Amino acid sequence: MELSVQDILAINNLINRYGHIIDERQWSRLGELFTDDVIFDMSDFNGEVLNGLEMLSESWKALDGHPLAHHATNILIEVIDDEVTVLSKGIGMYRDRTGSTVYRDALRKTADGWRIARRIATKRRYDTIPEPS
Repeated sequence: MELSVQDILAINNLINRYGHIIDERQWSRLGELFTDDVIFDMSDFNGEVLNGLEMLSESWKALDGHPLAHHATNILIEVIDDEVTVLSKGIGMYRDRTGSTVYRDALRKTADGWRIARRIATKRRYDTIPEPS
């Protein structure tokens, strides 16, 4: 599988759109970001693995700790064994701190465009940085 320039631009827009929709708490628009059967793993944030768009939406509506702002950076798009993956970093702005996240996504092209089918969110912490090679 080879991605077209239009695919690459659409995928970049998808990753960037995430922050705008989440920051505005537009939960009814999560379908613009995720597939219906999305798997979102937030276990590294003492969360859970959320299965499906409905579970994700209900969980986030009830969550009080979302950052004020999400900023997507360092977006790398790859095709590995016919799966489109995205590795990106996120900066989360809170009232009293800033955090960094690594997102590992598997994407699927749907009739409505590219959507995230699986997302693993991992905190950036000093104790998880690999030894220099």
